[in-house]
Order: sequence, then C-alpha cells, then structure tokens
Amino acid sequence: MKRLSLVIALAFVLPSAWAQLKPCDELKAEIAAKMDANGVKNYTLEIVATDQVGDRKVVGSCEGGSKKIVYVRN
Repeated sequence: MKRLSLVIALAFVLPSAWAQLKPCDELKAEIAAKMDANGVKNYTLEIVATDQVGDRKVVGSCEGGSKKIVYVRN
C-alpha cells in the first residue's frame, strides 16, 4: 500500500518538477500554444525573475524556479 501511495505521489510531483527545469523560451511557447488553442487573444507572456513578479499572474515556472512566466492582458 505504501508503494502505491509513493507511485501516485510521484505521478503528480515529477511533471511539475520537469516543467521547472525546462528552458523558459520552450515553456513560454508551449503555454502560448495552449492559450491560442483555447481562443485567448490580446495577451502577452513575459519571462521575469522570481523577485520581479509583483501582482502579475504567474502561469509558469522555469530554469529551476529562478524565473517565472507571467500573463499580462492587453
């Protein structure tokens, strides 16, 4: 039972950990493609340092968590 719990936990943790290791430009392109596919228009995605996020909406984390991808509505 403990082994099953561990496998389930890893199934949720590993994808998010992998996303943080991706290069920011690659992750930004993936997020933009998903937003475009969902019909989102008039937006900008910016890559910023973690300490410069401010009140903006974070939609991704990259380069080991040192940078964030933020969504800005135009």
